[in-house]
Amino acid sequence: MTPLLGKFSQDFLAQCKDSRTFFETEGNSIYPDRPDLFYHLFEPPTPVSSTVPVFALSFLPTAPPSVQSATVIGWLPASAPGDSDEAGLNDFVDNPRFRELLHETIQSGLRDGIDDIQINGAIQTQQGWMHIHDDRNIPALGRIGDPDDILASVRVEEGKILAETYQAMPSYRLCTSDGVLQLTEGLAQRLREVLEARAAREA
Repeated sequence: MTPLLGKFSQDFLAQCKDSRTFFETEGNSIYPDRPDLFYHLFEPPTPVSSTVPVFALSFLPTAPPSVQSATVIGWLPASAPGDSDEAGLNDFVDNPRFRELLHETIQSGLRDGIDDIQINGAIQTQQGWMHIHDDRNIPALGRIGDPDDILASVRVEEGKILAETYQAMPSYRLCTSDGVLQLTEGLAQRLREVLEARAAREA
């Protein structure tokens, strides 16, 4: 499988491969620098495979109501300790239901003005289109980020975000070699609240 992995993926896969406890514990935090991320083991069949278990990646510490829950960011095939094949970054599968919920949440958060960083970005932009960047790989000042890291674009007029103009970026990737989705503080908090509410409804 893919040989090139970022540090995030290497640490994640090392835990998958080397720790039997990993398979027995719910809600493990997968990376010390991202304590907001958790993995949950699901047995097949899953959206990834009819025969191989998967790790469902989530921002919630409790197990999702189902493997296909909208609260699941995506899935990575789980290989038992000692298996010769290792899952790689390219084996990560996005959850389209989560992606849809993510964009709905960001748009509503921009409409409600709950994120100071995005508000300040609009003030600096004043007029035109503003990108909403993933915080895992922030572009240099005045530069446009990588297409993989641009969540969406939104129109700004007189320093104000027009949330109704929100346009999701098709090239955005939930997981790259720089890690998994990382939102700015206000949007991240809103997303957690939305995910908790969705999990309760799905239960």
